[in-house]
Amino acid sequence: MPDRRVIKVPGMDDALASPAIAAGGLIFVSAVNGLPGDAKPAVPEIGRQTRQALARVGTVLTAAGSSLAQAASVQVYLRTASDFDAMNAAYRETFSDKPPVRTTVVTDLPSGVLIMVSALAVPNGAPRETLHPAGWMKSPRPYSYIVRAGGFVFLSGLVSRRGTDDQVVSGPMPLQTTTILDNAGILLKTAGLSYADVVAARVFLVDDSLFDAMNDEYRRYFTADPPARATAVTGLMGNDSLVEISLIASTAGKQIIGPGVSPSLPLSAAVRAGDVLFLSGVLGNTAENPDDVTGQTREIFTRIRRTLDGVGLSFSHVVDNLVYMADVWQQKQVDTVSREVFPIEPPARTLVGARLVTRTGLIEMMMTAVAR
Repeated sequence: MPDRRVIKVPGMDDALASPAIAAGGLIFVSAVNGLPGDAKPAVPEIGRQTRQALARVGTVLTAAGSSLAQAASVQVYLRTASDFDAMNAAYRETFSDKPPVRTTVVTDLPSGVLIMVSALAVPNGAPRETLHPAGWMKSPRPYSYIVRAGGFVFLSGLVSRRGTDDQVVSGPMPLQTTTILDNAGILLKTAGLSYADVVAARVFLVDDSLFDAMNDEYRRYFTADPPARATAVTGLMGNDSLVEISLIASTAGKQIIGPGVSPSLPLSAAVRAGDVLFLSGVLGNTAENPDDVTGQTREIFTRIRRTLDGVGLSFSHVVDNLVYMADVWQQKQVDTVSREVFPIEPPARTLVGARLVTRTGLIEMMMTAVAR
């Protein structure tokens, strides 16, 4: 069995997702919501839910031998963009000094849930450093642009803004993508890295019609050995934003696993950095299953199994599973298949509602595995 420790927390155990998995010097925390345990249909306000969600993340990290102060990267999923400012006010209470990097998008969430939060952290005592590029304005929002920890450099989700004064750079998709990736290059250089060191990316678009234009610019920055990547259609913060991109880079090199996904897509099927294997988002739509979420889920697991088999790994090595669903209300069908694949000690999991760039795709999974 791999060196993979399941973090158990009383009252938070779930047959479909472990509260957290510790492996490879990292701690992967499942997404949690902010509903109180006695929640009724009435919806509490966003500040209360934010505090509750972060408290639950803190509880999980404490059980894993870590803490919120050791969080390197946080993902926030909101039901509505109008809650962004109030969420930030409550979030800042927890992360007032040297906060983790963060990505915030709008997705479909379960009934009554205004916010879900997932995290990646390092254990207590492990080095964790926040960095800031010279000449850049300090972010007015409660996140750092760069955190270096666990052999990786994590960047916050970037939208089209100038780093020097935080002003929005409006314009068409090519301009926004270029602005974001130019800024990412500055952040990577601040950490002593470059685009060649990026191992994983998450891209969020406000409309699937923008996918090709984003890729045209994106491939100019990742001309060889591109990172693993998943792309989803979500809401973003700010009316002018068309795209948001978050990146993870390795401080110790990388190895491309398998061929490129296709000649037209600038991403690798998987990228290995040390013991950590980052897999690209995988779809399962075929000509035979255009409206069958169960069939697409099974096909996704089949495709991911092939990639894992190719490097001598199995689903027992998977530590984190990010799931995008076009219709989150079909989750039960996905859960049924997931139980078959992960009958015991499942990975950490985040499942949210988001449209996919392939319109016949009903579900996409982006997994991370640790090879020891």
